[in-house]
Amino acid sequence: MSQKLFLPLWVISSFFLFLYSFTQVDLSLTLSRASIFQTFQKSFQYVGWFDRPLSTYLYIGVFVILFALYFWTIKLISQKKIERKVIWLTIFLVTIILGFSYNAFSYDLFNYIFDAKIVSFYNQNPYIHKALDYPGDPMLSFMRWTHRTYPYGLGWLALTVPISYIGSNIFIVTFYLFKILMASFFILTVFSIERLGKTLKLDNILLPVVVFAFNPFILSESLVSAHNDIVMMGLAMFGAYQLLSKKILKGTIIYFLSVSIKFVTALSILIFFLLVGIKKTNHFIVLSAIAMIIGVILVTVRTNFQPWYLLYIAPFAALLFEKIYVKIPFLILSIAAVLYYIPFLYTGNWNPPIPAILNNFMLTAIVISIIGIVIATTLIRGKKA
Repeated sequence: MSQKLFLPLWVISSFFLFLYSFTQVDLSLTLSRASIFQTFQKSFQYVGWFDRPLSTYLYIGVFVILFALYFWTIKLISQKKIERKVIWLTIFLVTIILGFSYNAFSYDLFNYIFDAKIVSFYNQNPYIHKALDYPGDPMLSFMRWTHRTYPYGLGWLALTVPISYIGSNIFIVTFYLFKILMASFFILTVFSIERLGKTLKLDNILLPVVVFAFNPFILSESLVSAHNDIVMMGLAMFGAYQLLSKKILKGTIIYFLSVSIKFVTALSILIFFLLVGIKKTNHFIVLSAIAMIIGVILVTVRTNFQPWYLLYIAPFAALLFEKIYVKIPFLILSIAAVLYYIPFLYTGNWNPPIPAILNNFMLTAIVISIIGIVIATTLIRGKKA
């Protein structure tokens, strides 16, 4: 396959995912009153809601294409056959395309919008009030988790309330302002990974950039579903870059901004200062990855596992991708995280026994990863012998 096809193939494949996302538009939500767009929306909704087998096959097909491109991209960059400017141009174009997608696989974005709306429009405290306290609000017709109060830190409100004011209670404007926010921090995460690669003096600085930025699972959770975890991790990675560049105060402040969104990254900043005390900061990325694994476990035990929790680990893991014990689980779990949505897309619900099946599925992916590491390590040792 010609390297000249790299950018157009990614643009076209991302556009396929962009189009597929609109098959999942909630039946109670009208994105535009324009008759042409309504015709487009209803035809796509029909596939997603009333022809679920076809929707599932399309989903699988889109991600098969994306993962095939992803593996090809890793191969090309491992051989240093793609220029940096091409990589970054493609990242920007893919980000723009998917930034305008519908949040197909999660309703969390609606909750983010409403939490900020409680402050900007209703002039109330979201830590006390919940969406159900405003039964006349039209957003309740297509939201989920309307019974919960605000679960995040003040930092997330500081970012989202101004956006809510700018959106002026116009849903589609506010929706895309939030999507732009997520896309911006996705780019910040990728930028920070590249800078960290230089700071760590990696042999192939663009490898972790590609491993993270073109991963279909990460694209889906960060740009399509638009989880605020990418904002938290964007700040954490930028903070990590500052810390490892000896800008301790600046890095600490940025890290605490990350913690002010979700508290899990506090584990990483604590590790940094522990390592400073013993003068071993070169282990920071490895131990941060381990800390984020612990964070995922803790969050899973407190609630239940969600695929986007893997975003906590992914940026650190990308920087360690050349390690066989990172590469194998990173790739296997990325595929598993995408497959995680298939039962819902096919059935339209998360009812039992689906949760138990998915838990066993993810555990199986972890076991396969461990087996893969053992086999790969054995083969490598055999070649060296």
